[in-house]
Amino acid sequence: MKKISIVVPTYNQSKYVPICLDSIWFQDYADIEIIVVNDGSSDATRETLERYSAALCMEQVSYACYYNEDSDGVERCYHPRYAGEGRELKIIHHEENKGMGAALNRGLLAATGEYCTFIASDDTLLPSAMTELFNALDEHDADFAYSNMHIVDDSGRILRRFSLPDYSFENAFCHWYLCGVCKLYCRSLHERFGYYDEKIKPQDHDMYLRFAMGGGRFVHVPKVLANVRIHDGERNVHNHSPANWNQLYEESAALVKKARRWLKSHA
Repeated sequence: MKKISIVVPTYNQSKYVPICLDSIWFQDYADIEIIVVNDGSSDATRETLERYSAALCMEQVSYACYYNEDSDGVERCYHPRYAGEGRELKIIHHEENKGMGAALNRGLLAATGEYCTFIASDDTLLPSAMTELFNALDEHDADFAYSNMHIVDDSGRILRRFSLPDYSFENAFCHWYLCGVCKLYCRSLHERFGYYDEKIKPQDHDMYLRFAMGGGRFVHVPKVLANVRIHDGERNVHNHSPANWNQLYEESAALVKKARRWLKSHA
């Protein structure tokens, strides 16, 4: 089984990060390395991560497993809450906020898996996400797999299904950016095309466009495999915050124009 490295960049998301980490830990894929990069959070994120790390070794859960006729009671079986086999958690702290691109790059440089991805710390993966994406890469001899998702509110209720198009360069990059939220890809792509641009806001859009223009092979998995959280009706945190929105929009629009020029020159 080939190892998958999942980077979780987080900034002031102490409320959500344990839920995100649980959704990764309890994946049905066998070998996962989780790398959390706490990007200078000023809330309780550091303490939350310390508690989570301690719980991996200490917490136990139980279930009713045997009816004892002599005592007329039900006995319970106890086991660790978090099975450790096939899982590794690494936590990296930035003492000051350096931005999403820097957090992603710090995490990826610490990654050892043959395959990698990242997930925002307020989002969650469905249990079969990594298995489904890995199988698609393997079956289609692809470099990059992506799936559909549910958009959920702060409480986790589903607002709508977000179905992405089957892959073509035009569908994924020339209309808007429509491939990179729930994804898994070969880490070797970074060796070929570099890492995330820390100066811009749509780091993933730019990175995956570079993959595609360089010949990366993409495949779409037409299943919902992740929940993407929005807050108060908007995805208004981090790069999507009001302070960053104009830069994000302008840079994203420039990348769409770049993709259209590239497609036209390769027609």
